Amino acid sequence: MSKSETVWTIMKIINWTKQYFEAKGVENPRLDAEVLLCAVLKCQRITLYVDFERPLSEDELSTYRQYVQRRGNFEPLAYILGEKAFMRNSFKVTPATLIPRPETELLVESVVKAANILRPDGDAKLLDIGTGSGAIIISLLDYLPQAKGVGVDISVDALIVARENAGRIGVSDRIGFVRSDVFSKLPLEKKFDIIVSNPPYIPAADIAKLEKDVQQEPRSALDGGADGLDFYRRIAKEAPAHLADEGLLAFEVGINQAQEVQKLCLDAGFAQTAVRRDYAGIERMVFAVKAKAQPQEGDEKKYADLLLEITKEL
Repeated sequence: MSKSETVWTIMKIINWTKQYFEAKGVENPRLDAEVLLCAVLKCQRITLYVDFERPLSEDELSTYRQYVQRRGNFEPLAYILGEKAFMRNSFKVTPATLIPRPETELLVESVVKAANILRPDGDAKLLDIGTGSGAIIISLLDYLPQAKGVGVDISVDALIVARENAGRIGVSDRIGFVRSDVFSKLPLEKKFDIIVSNPPYIPAADIAKLEKDVQQEPRSALDGGADGLDFYRRIAKEAPAHLADEGLLAFEVGINQAQEVQKLCLDAGFAQTAVRRDYAGIERMVFAVKAKAQPQEGDEKKYADLLLEITKEL
């Protein structure tokens, strides 16, 4: 992109950037070019096609060049823009936080259903392990206006971002954040109706094979140990002590991990488990119900009905 006397119109610069990104191997070259330009011009994508002959100012070109260079170096689009849409809000994200994915919205959707069933009075107590940007727990509280939640992360930088997101989205008065290695700093006397987690689940040896964009996300949010299951083992084993009777443990899982995570939950004493698939038909979520301390006739059917309701596709 020359700084000469060339007049860079919207269409001309999009076409140039598309070719540049293609040469670099960026996955969605035209889309990324348009999204970055919209961020610079503070406009909707349709505006680019309405005003395609509009020339860019020097300040706009300068900012856009910086964005293009960063994207050409495979910096994730969300980090360049500083935000990512998730559910009905936009969340601040930084290199200290994992970027929320569309598949995780299905996890939130299922947990909202579960909270409404488990606590019809609305007073659900929720815990998010590995909260990152806070996208999961904050979205849950946004959709459950009487619920209260706690977000846990070991990263101070991630917790700073999550607190800011909670304030921006208006749930700060119903959420607390704790720096903790999984459950280590959480008191046993506090029980939760639902514990949700999208933990690190990439096998350590596979991280180097991930797309270059993904490799720039925090390794601590990706690395799940030798087989990718380290955090599932810990959370499944310790979660029952922090769950209320008939409480729910809800996981996002990696490809081909669902059955093993179900087994970990059952081995940890959970009464029943179920799986939900993502948009691509991949088994992506595992749910496990903790039984009552004093089981009663009809409990098994109640648990099965709950799991069926929260895992059914719309």
